[in-house]
Amino acid sequence: MSILQPTGSSHSAERPPRILVIEDELPMRTALEDCLAAEGFRVFSASEGERGLERALKDKPDLILLDVMMPRLDGLSLCTELRRLGHHTPVLMLTAKGYVRDRVTGLDAGADDYLVKPFSMDELLARVRALLRRVQRPGSFVRELHLGDAQIDLVKQTALRGRKPVHFTAKEFSMLRLLAEAKGEPVSRERFLDVVWGYGAFPTTRTVDMHIASLRRKLEKNPDEPRWITTVHGVGYRLETA
Repeated sequence: MSILQPTGSSHSAERPPRILVIEDELPMRTALEDCLAAEGFRVFSASEGERGLERALKDKPDLILLDVMMPRLDGLSLCTELRRLGHHTPVLMLTAKGYVRDRVTGLDAGADDYLVKPFSMDELLARVRALLRRVQRPGSFVRELHLGDAQIDLVKQTALRGRKPVHFTAKEFSMLRLLAEAKGEPVSRERFLDVVWGYGAFPTTRTVDMHIASLRRKLEKNPDEPRWITTVHGVGYRLETA
């Protein structure tokens, strides 16, 4: 297995994190801006999806707060486009839709966490801090993986096995990145839930096992005797490096 890593950090410790708020409702947008600014964050905003996408690509924020229900370009489409273009900026989706299927749709579109309106600003700030803690430090971000005949670009979220494209969900790409960044150390099921599904996640550890099984089917020659993603009994899973 080989791992490619770029140099540099996601944001400098010498400046406060920069947060982009994409929200079409003025009262909510203003409340978010004021709350975040009061906590010392640098905040900038957009009132609709197309402008939000432009600012995300141009200004490269450390975190995006993204409303789902917006005219023209909605939050789901915006997040999907960001990930397609290779941008891995953490995204916290804000929505009035609280059904499990809606959260699954948002997370599968590439969101890192999901907050249902109405919410308390204390909970919002807790989730913002949790997501910012996950922003990678210098040298830890893994760009590419080579596992046997599989070539995986974790930034562009594309994969080939030989010359054949392989489809991974956004969650599966995130799990592979977490395994790669552990550098041969086991990753617990709870750690997967915290990092991949987010603060206050609703899935169980069984969800992690099901996603690992899916990854093995796509990567392993014999999924029943995995070469790359192995089980560490009583702990979790490990990506083998040799």
